[in-house]
Amino acid sequence: MDARSIIAGLRAGRTPSAAELGWFAAGLANGEVSDAQAGAFAMAVCLRGLGAPGRVALTRAMRDSGDVLEWDLPGPVLDKHSTGGIGDCISLLLAPALAACGAYVPMISGRGLGHTGGTLDKLEAIPGFRTAMGEDQLRAQITDVRCAIVAASARMAPADRRLYAIRDVTGTVESIDLITASILSKKLAAGLEGLVLDVKVGSGAFMKTMAEAQALGKALVGTAQGAGCMTTALITDMSQPLATAAGNALEVIEVMETLTGTSVNAALWDLTAALGGEALALGGLAADAADGAARIEMALESGAAAEIFARMVAAQGGPADFVERWPDRLPSAPVMREVPAPRTGYVISIDGAALGHAVVHLGGGRLREGDRVNPSVGLSDLAGIGEEVSRDLPLAMVHAATEAEADAAVRAVQAAYGFGDAEPEEPPLIHERIA
Repeated sequence: MDARSIIAGLRAGRTPSAAELGWFAAGLANGEVSDAQAGAFAMAVCLRGLGAPGRVALTRAMRDSGDVLEWDLPGPVLDKHSTGGIGDCISLLLAPALAACGAYVPMISGRGLGHTGGTLDKLEAIPGFRTAMGEDQLRAQITDVRCAIVAASARMAPADRRLYAIRDVTGTVESIDLITASILSKKLAAGLEGLVLDVKVGSGAFMKTMAEAQALGKALVGTAQGAGCMTTALITDMSQPLATAAGNALEVIEVMETLTGTSVNAALWDLTAALGGEALALGGLAADAADGAARIEMALESGAAAEIFARMVAAQGGPADFVERWPDRLPSAPVMREVPAPRTGYVISIDGAALGHAVVHLGGGRLREGDRVNPSVGLSDLAGIGEEVSRDLPLAMVHAATEAEADAAVRAVQAAYGFGDAEPEEPPLIHERIA
């Protein structure tokens, strides 16, 4: 086999065989496939598509291009993946809640991408928290604590790491075939028995329309199941931030308030229960999704999820007393500024991507690869759709490193909100289930 013939066949409309895709993925991992050939392959897939069987074959090939974990545990190995949004800190609640319900959760997570925040960046706002972990360490922590939230090792799905970087500079990021293989190759390399997907739709998501979200959700579910992992997906709303905060330490604060019951965010609670319920049902730990959701809620209410979270933080290098002392342990920004509403009325729309970019420009994300993230900056107390505002009721609070950055963020937040005189309907949290 050779890259040239595989690319030529794709260009002519012929889907490569599983063996050819396996060879190509191995070539991406070991360097036999050049950057030019990888770019040509990505463009051919973007233009011609692979179809459902080709998506499954590419996903399996990229998964198998590196280490694939196998587990021998007394309970199911489960995980969740979100396609990304603003204020989406569900993973920090869901991983310990699933573990408290009897699952084992080796959650392979990522960093911020574009305007969306990253789970690893949020956790690294906790002093000392380590997201890099070797396989032996991961196995020991999963056996002991039942959950870990870590970065993918260099040996997991190396074909995806190479192809993703090339897609980013060749204008082929939007291909559903390549998105699907990229997401699932890393997740399935963790040896999962069940996976629940949170496919975001709306202004703060990568998928802006329901048609786009449905197409991606169906591709992800069909491909994951075709690759041997039981999977369901929920299409969830991202027309406004999920939490009332956007920014790494600020989102951890909201997670801790919900975990400890000091100030529960209903949207975070409800979506954690819904996603967790699906996962527990897939893993045979609940009769159905509704039963699973009730079990997740009990894990949150009883403090069992908070206890697991504390053990996970300590095991990954964070403070042993984090759950008890989190207000003292998280960094805070030196400049805080209220965002005045420009008029009286109701919030009728929010540009979530604009809010995400505001956080990035505050230093809470990366404008360039390698940028250092400031964990303390961001936005809190964000007004939601349907909320009544006036000049006396701020839209949000800016947390910034400098006065100039605070000024710019105030203007960006004001521009991201739309206002009206009539109270709008609040969008549903969950739009659709795909199984």
